[in-house]
Amino acid sequence: MPSPFIFYLITCAVMSLVSFLVYGWDKRAAKMDGRRVPEKTLHLLAFFCGWPGAIFGQSFWRHKTQKPLFKSITYLIGALHLIVLGVLSFQGLMGSAT
Repeated sequence: MPSPFIFYLITCAVMSLVSFLVYGWDKRAAKMDGRRVPEKTLHLLAFFCGWPGAIFGQSFWRHKTQKPLFKSITYLIGALHLIVLGVLSFQGLMGSAT
């Protein structure tokens, strides 16, 4: 059984790929006047460990870059994930020191 940290990294990799591809899909739909992906869905993908792919997808596809609130929420989600990881890592280090 992988450690929780390894499980988190694997989940982030999979969800980031999904997020990245969904951003590309939505960008294409925006150009072709097709059915769009709701912003709430994009944020949920970022929240459920897809935040690296969401941030990279915004930049790579140049999608949602002109929406400061949308970008801010995505970056806030990423920052929260990093804070939680930092706290858990610190607790793990402190727990192994005793």
